[in-house]
Amino acid sequence: MQLSHSPGRTRASFDDPNLVSHAGLVPVMTLAARAGLHDLAAEHVRPGGDCGANPGLKIGCLVAGMAAGADSIDDMGLLRHGAMGTLFAGVRAPSTLGSFLRSFTWGNVRQAEKAGREFLTRLARQAPLLPGGDVLAFVDIDSTQKRVYGHRKQGAKFGHTKIQGKSLLIRGLNALAATVSTPLSAPVVAAARLRGGNAASSRGAAGLAAEAVGTARACGATGTIVVRMDSGFYGAVMLASVRRAGARFSVTAPVNASVQAAIAGIPEGAWQAVRYPRAVWDDQLGCWVSDAEVAETTYTAFTSKRKDLQVTARLIVRRVRDLNPRAAPGQGELFPAWRYHAVFTDSSFELVQAEAQHRGHAIVEQVFADWNDGPLAHLPSGRFAANAAWLVIAAMAFNLVRAAGALASLPLARARAATVRAALVNVAARTARHGRGRLTLHLPQGWHREREWLNLWEAACGPPAPAA
Repeated sequence: MQLSHSPGRTRASFDDPNLVSHAGLVPVMTLAARAGLHDLAAEHVRPGGDCGANPGLKIGCLVAGMAAGADSIDDMGLLRHGAMGTLFAGVRAPSTLGSFLRSFTWGNVRQAEKAGREFLTRLARQAPLLPGGDVLAFVDIDSTQKRVYGHRKQGAKFGHTKIQGKSLLIRGLNALAATVSTPLSAPVVAAARLRGGNAASSRGAAGLAAEAVGTARACGATGTIVVRMDSGFYGAVMLASVRRAGARFSVTAPVNASVQAAIAGIPEGAWQAVRYPRAVWDDQLGCWVSDAEVAETTYTAFTSKRKDLQVTARLIVRRVRDLNPRAAPGQGELFPAWRYHAVFTDSSFELVQAEAQHRGHAIVEQVFADWNDGPLAHLPSGRFAANAAWLVIAAMAFNLVRAAGALASLPLARARAATVRAALVNVAARTARHGRGRLTLHLPQGWHREREWLNLWEAACGPPAPAA
């Protein structure tokens, strides 16, 4: 593609008061209003001082800005251009929103978390966020280290994170999140909490898991719920909390001495090949021949704890051939060497299915990637509580964008948040007034997502759906 005429014959002028560049915020924020965002924020969140006034409007502005792609407080200025004042009331300046966040205490952050959980529950009634949740749903819990710069960030400490497969020690803050998904849906954020940068993975995770399972139930996940975690969350208190909440657990087990002894006791005939990327179907044997095999045994964990904290469940082990990369071409092996990966679970699914389901835990990384490509590109304040509130509001915005995509089309229901923003939210439009105060939005002709945008418009701005 190239210009149809010389650049010297083109002029640019920022002078049209009837244009907006984020017309998709109209149906998106209508959907948020129908789900009670402003009322929930006003009811639950009560920061002190003059800066904490009108929390419903201010949290609504922050959610709208993040839904449009804002990743800092200054970016909230995108809500104030052109005809945005005609389309929306109560828009606040970025400086006002920054002062509002800085007025938060940790108690206010917890209030915002409650509002966010109830907001997700109401969104699930407006949009098909968790199809198939009446049969099976997954709660995935994980943490991510968010690097920060400067020595005045409260709570910033050195912690370990993985970047391109390498474990690095970086200075930052630690975000703990629990997502809910089904085999048919993309994940939504059921709970999120900011912690100090040196926080262990499991700190505060037991309570967060219980809240996430309760939120999943309220969102319609009435079937089996499996809470998936990595080895950082392997602990007696964590598993007890999951069980009390009425869910099943699937956690990566560290291969310590007792787990190694349990693996050694698995008979060789119990291993079965799994359909891995390099698996080959053997017609004579009638099975897959693969470099990966799985087996299971019964295992009792936490035997050093008191009886009520000890857990007896399935230990599912996956072993992968450990090939010597320095071996000469064609050189055979004297005996096979294996690398073992153990999963401790009380899931009722059959062996291969349960092991594959646990590997699906990596879906939580998709949420972290979407956050880093959006509102969590920065933690904008020097105050810890302000950044914690920013994280909670980012979860609300993520869930709102996910609901908008679910109402637009099936492909957008599972698309990245950035894709949904580009297709539905960041669409330019011109406003035109008609008699009796009516407005018309004139959008680009031939927009490639026109049908999806109109689906969202009709679902969000049309007559409310009848109550179930």
